[in-house]
Amino acid sequence: MTNSIDLDTHWEQWRQRIDRHLENLIPKTHTSPALLHEAMHYASIGAGKRYRGALVYAAGHALAAREQDLDKPACAVELIHAFSLVHDDLPAMDDDDLRRGKPSCHKAFDEATAILAGDALQTLAFEVLSDPKWDQQPPTLRLEMVRTLASAAGSLGLAGGQVMDLNLDSSSATLETLAAMHQRKTGTLIEAAVHLGGLCATDDPEILARLENYAGPLGLAFQVIDDVLDGTADTGTLGKPAGADQERGQPTFLSVLGEQAARRYARDLKDQAISALDGTELDATLLVALAHFTVERSH
Repeated sequence: MTNSIDLDTHWEQWRQRIDRHLENLIPKTHTSPALLHEAMHYASIGAGKRYRGALVYAAGHALAAREQDLDKPACAVELIHAFSLVHDDLPAMDDDDLRRGKPSCHKAFDEATAILAGDALQTLAFEVLSDPKWDQQPPTLRLEMVRTLASAAGSLGLAGGQVMDLNLDSSSATLETLAAMHQRKTGTLIEAAVHLGGLCATDDPEILARLENYAGPLGLAFQVIDDVLDGTADTGTLGKPAGADQERGQPTFLSVLGEQAARRYARDLKDQAISALDGTELDATLLVALAHFTVERSH
């Protein structure tokens, strides 16, 4: 495992790169319709861990990709993530008033503006990847990136997972049903982030498969710890309402397993993820460090 200072240094640089590029990719707030662009900036820039973007950079770094080739995929993933948070917070969904330490987009603006801002952030992600001016990557590769991200966001990914979440009965929830739901709602975008980073450096199916085997359990481990923190940390630390899942009566890994067993489950998933990188001709240092962060984090 790399030391935390090494990961922190890289991660802070990645955060700055993403914010700098998003400032240029999203139309300026004085551009009409100004309210929509203001909401897009509000929901996507200057907040959040950039965990998914970090995975793009770390996967690319493992295969010696140039960071400038990873900027657009990292931004595209973060745009999809921002869109999903804006919509998840809406009254028709999770009905949360706080996100990333500030009022949710529909609270800072209004519900209609938040819906449209989320829509615009989602479509911008695909515009970024399909931009013909991004000529460092061939069209076939950019098309595969678009397909990867679209699949992660669609009915078999994030959107489908959200529907499963809204309809999950707490009385009949099991570890298996929770895992199936969160592999879509949370896991597919994390898997896409790792895959996009890998695609920037290689088309070797064996290496890409190993990255997929790393990302699958990692995405689930991320959600397990998210559930634990929602029930054990405070709102100030989380930047969103603590205990919201419990108040809504939603089943979580914490409610199904209990804290100690849930943390054990996350550590086992982390070990599976790291084991998938064994024997590959890549520098997995940052990917391993991110796996450890996933289960050791406090927010």
